Amino acid sequence: MRKPARLTRPPKLGQNFLADATASRKIVDALGDVSKAVVLEIGPGKGAISKLLQERAHKVVAVEYDRQLAAMLQLDMCGKENFEIVQADFRSIDLRALLRGVPEATTIRAVGNLPYYITSDILLKLFEAADLFESILVMVQKEVADRLSASPGTRDYGLLSATAQMHGSVRQLFTLPPEAFDPPPTVRSAVVQIKVAPRFAELGVDATGFDKFLKLVFAQKRKTILNNLRNEYEEALAKDGLEEADIAPSARAETLTLEQMAKLYRNLSPAEG
Repeated sequence: MRKPARLTRPPKLGQNFLADATASRKIVDALGDVSKAVVLEIGPGKGAISKLLQERAHKVVAVEYDRQLAAMLQLDMCGKENFEIVQADFRSIDLRALLRGVPEATTIRAVGNLPYYITSDILLKLFEAADLFESILVMVQKEVADRLSASPGTRDYGLLSATAQMHGSVRQLFTLPPEAFDPPPTVRSAVVQIKVAPRFAELGVDATGFDKFLKLVFAQKRKTILNNLRNEYEEALAKDGLEEADIAPSARAETLTLEQMAKLYRNLSPAEG
């Protein structure tokens, strides 16, 4: 009789847990001195870096989606007054409400091993509340790290690159091999540091409107910027705005610098009366 095929269960919720102690220390070291800082940990999982953070940080607030993992971490951290575990979907949490009690003079840093399938959602959530943070340190798929740090005109440059770089300076710190995780993923990972330094005021644009504008112009990468603008603006206005910004209608969004994007946005925005 033929044996049934053995099923290999995927990691729960798409998680690949950090399992390398040296990598854990290296990540926490990259956060710098956190003795007077609050650290927001996204997806602590089995607590590979949580314990190190708890020993070094003024306070740790960890957000974990998995109920069982959250309960286990709560048990492990029993009696640690500077550690708080919140069982919730990070994408739906109100970050401002969560961190409302943090004293104004206290810096907040974010760190997380992000599940590959919701990496962009989590990053965009962090960027929406970027003013809360001094820095953001994330472990992501190497491909995503390349997109975050890409320059205009390169293959990897897109909406995630532009959005991240409007909110701060992006730097890849180091890569992690699949063996650093359990179970090992099929791709390499990288640790990315974003030092929060928003450029909206410098470039003369409002954050909410410009973030929305970036989503519009990068909506379909294969289309020209004029074609994407047509989804929101009258063609004559779009052409005038491009001409004033010295941008060819045939250009694509990924070839433009943030300075060019900001100038175009200003040209297309109604003057305040």
